[in-house]
Order: sequence, then structure tokens, then C-alpha cells
Amino acid sequence: MKRLLIVLFFGSLTINLFSQNLPKSFSFTSDSETINDFPASNSIERILFVEDTIWIATSKGLSKSTDYGNTWINFYRHKDFGEDGVSAIGYYNGTVWAATWKMDNIAGSSVPTGTGLHYSTDFGKTWNNIKQPVDDPSDSIITYGINKIRALPVTVPQQNFVYDIAFTKNTIWIVCFAGGLRKSTDMGKTWQRVVLPPDNLDSIKPTDTLKFSLQPVAGKFGKESYLNHRAFSLLTVDDTTIYVGTAGGINKSTDGGISWIKFNHTNQEQPISGNFILSIQHNKFDNSIWAATWKAEGLDEYYALSSSNDGGKTWKTFLTNEKILDIDFKYYGDANNYTHADIFAATENGLFRSNNSGKSWLAVQEIIDSKTGLPINIKNQRYRAVKVKQKESVTDIWIGTLDGLVKFTDINNNWDGEWKVFLSSKKLNTSNDSYAFPNPFSPDEEVVRIKYKIEKSANVTIRIFDFGMNLVRTLIQNVNKTLKGEQIEFWDGKDENGKIVPNGVYFYRIDIDSNEPLFGKIIVLM
Repeated sequence: MKRLLIVLFFGSLTINLFSQNLPKSFSFTSDSETINDFPASNSIERILFVEDTIWIATSKGLSKSTDYGNTWINFYRHKDFGEDGVSAIGYYNGTVWAATWKMDNIAGSSVPTGTGLHYSTDFGKTWNNIKQPVDDPSDSIITYGINKIRALPVTVPQQNFVYDIAFTKNTIWIVCFAGGLRKSTDMGKTWQRVVLPPDNLDSIKPTDTLKFSLQPVAGKFGKESYLNHRAFSLLTVDDTTIYVGTAGGINKSTDGGISWIKFNHTNQEQPISGNFILSIQHNKFDNSIWAATWKAEGLDEYYALSSSNDGGKTWKTFLTNEKILDIDFKYYGDANNYTHADIFAATENGLFRSNNSGKSWLAVQEIIDSKTGLPINIKNQRYRAVKVKQKESVTDIWIGTLDGLVKFTDINNNWDGEWKVFLSSKKLNTSNDSYAFPNPFSPDEEVVRIKYKIEKSANVTIRIFDFGMNLVRTLIQNVNKTLKGEQIEFWDGKDENGKIVPNGVYFYRIDIDSNEPLFGKIIVLM
């Protein structure tokens, strides 16, 4: 995944912020809302279950399956979604929500841009569309208790996209990076900015006398640039208890979002590891809070998973130096009397689980489809999302990566269960067909998959050549393939010496026994 430079545009004001991971779009062709064998994209950002229906947010829009992944309805190029990616999904009281975004080219730089929200009250049959919330240039004052808080208007959708969605009774909450924390009580028709503490205050309440501006960067109201006004993650425990993760820490409200107390790396004796909060989750077994706490600007901050058993007063940290992106839990016992919970953490460097409250962790070593033998090669172990689905005596762990969707059936409470890999790719009709995807591909971020088909057990050799048909790499040599059907091999873009090849056109050659060889083209583009 590319590290994109975030550039914030407020009218004519341009401010450089900091690098942030964003999903990368892949090329894929699909009709609007059709039933498919696979999701529209292999880049999976979020996973949501509503009863037995699974919804996934991808770089190619929204996808859902009502038959546990056997078939998919993809909304890519749907009239309401277009070709936008989906950055956040949520469900509350019969309504499914999805937030969309795209990349804009502004002055030669790629800038993430919010394109709005969409909600459906009939499980996706029809959608209502909401423009990305922005401010009028005159929206420069917010009444907060006895105070008139100056607020820098966020007037454009650039750097203003929905990162997370949560709900309380009659209220939708969103965090929009530069757009901060917002709420709506009229199904998105209007939005109200919510005031969080500035970096120099650990708490605020309406009866305080306050002197600061609501602004994520320096602007016309002063030189202040508040990391705590750049919002990324949300958790609503109940209708009054809300957690908001920002680039400046974790903010907690126990009165429905009116008063706030802030927890960060420097204002507690047992603090979170870092102030950049990408995910916050609630463990219902022991009422603990778990957060993906990344290093922000403090020299002694570090990447880790942070948890609190006392509502944020004190924190413990786990998985030091891991960049966590999502967290979920497997519960034991019934909903009224949980006896234990396993913890799952999706990170940029692996997928981990713990059955002893974080004292020890077990990482996934390899993912291979248990029935087809199809592997999923995750470049740099880029796990993005994890969601536990418990059905009677069966527990499935659904895993979103930048290289595909995976379902793991948890049999022995470790990683020895059954795997199913969902890869978005074209079907091969005969053994004379083959193709490579994604194509073009960037070796510093991903691998290219070479897909082919065999009708029976065969010896297979696959080689990579440059444009002059000079041998670059032998991927496999006379390997006996015994499982007939579609096969996939991976190329990481490196030559025989382990060096990444230059940009250009390359060719693969597949030799299956003594049959006519198959050829295809691969474009390397970094």
C-alpha cells in the first residue's frame, strides 16, 4: 500500500499533514448490481455482518452476500455508487450505511476525497444518497455551553472523507479526518460538528470557559494545529458512552457526546502506546476497550494494541511495534453470561489471536484454501479487517486483506481450521486460457497472480521473460500439480538475484507437460 501524503485543502489554504495508509484501487469490470461468484475487488477494507448477510467495503465499492459467500451482489458501477470505493460501513435499526470516496489529482498529488454517504432501509434494493458533509464558508462559530467556539470551515470534500460510522439512538456519528467528528439527527440531511478537546486540554464540558478554535490545521483563527481535531475511529458502547479516536488520542464521552475526557500517551501514568487511533472496539466479555494505537508525533510513542479494563483510566499494551488496523472477539458462553473471549488483531504484518487476554499471541503462518489448494499470497501480510461470525456451534473468522477475502472456520481454537479463499478474478473456460492480475502491478506493494487451468495431473513450469525474451525468473520448474482445475502462481516482481525488475513489459510462459505453451503479458509499473 502506498504511503500517500495527505494535503488538506480549505478554500485556498493548503497545509501538509502526515502520511496515512489508504486503500489502493484495482482494475475490474462489472455490471451494476449483478450476482457474481466473487466480490468486485480483492482490496477489502471493512467487514460487516447483519444477521447472516455479509457486507464488505472494497476499493471497488460495496459488495454483499446472502448465502455466506457462495455468490455476491456487487454495487460497483451501480447508479448510486458509480466507481467510488467504500471507506466505511455500518448498520443500525434496519438501515445499512456506506460511505464512499475516490482519489482526486490536485496539483499533481493524489488526494483522498469524500463523495458522500448512502443508506438503504431494504438491504440494498434501493439507496438514499447524501453528499459529503461540508461547511458553508460562514460556518465559523459553534455554540458550546457558555462558549462561542471559533471553527475553521471545512468547505471542500478533499481530505474530508468518512473513516468510520457509529450510532446512538436517533443519531448517526461519523469521523471525517479533516472534517472531524460530526453527527446527524435527521438521517444525514444536516450535520453538526462536535467539539473535542484541543491538544492542550485533557477535558472539556459546556460549563468551562474555553479559548480555542476547532481546527485540524493552522488557519485564519491562529497558528494552532490540533491533532485531536483530526478524527479516524468511533465506538458507541451505548447511547451515552462514545469513544472517538483521533491523531491526538482517545476521547470519551459519557453524556452522549457533550462533555469529553481525553486519554493520550502523555497525560496518564499507564497510557496508550501512541496517539494515532485507527480502530476502537469493545470486548463484551469483560467490558474492556481495545484500540489500535499508532505512533503519531511523540518521540517515545510506539505502535501497539492498547486495552483498558477501567474505562480508559489505565491502559496495557500488547503486540508492540505491530501496526494494528482492526480488532474483534470470539465469545464463549451465552450472551447473558460470557465466560471468556479470544482476541483477534489484523495488522500490516500479520493476523494474530490470543486466548489469554493478550498474554500470548499466535500468528497465522500460511493461508491455503482447504478444498482447492488455492493460496493467498499477502504482500507484507497486509491484513485490513477481521470479523468474527458465531453461528450456533460454528465460528468463522472473516478476514479482509489487500489481496483478497478469506473465511476461516475455527475448529480447534487455533489456526488449524478450514480456510476458504475468495479471489476476484476472471473464470478460465479451458486449459488454453490464462491471465495475470492485477495488471499492471507494483512490486513494492503487491504480487501479480498468474492464473491457469489444468484438466488432469500435470508437470508445470512457469518462467518470466523481459521484452527481449531474456529469462528473468523461473517461478516453478517441473512441479507436479495433482489438483485439477484453476491454479495460481505468484511473481513478486524480482529477478533470479532477488532484485526488483525495472518498469516495463514482461511475458510469462506456462509449460504444462508437452502441450503448447501458454503466453501472457505483465506490465510492471511503480
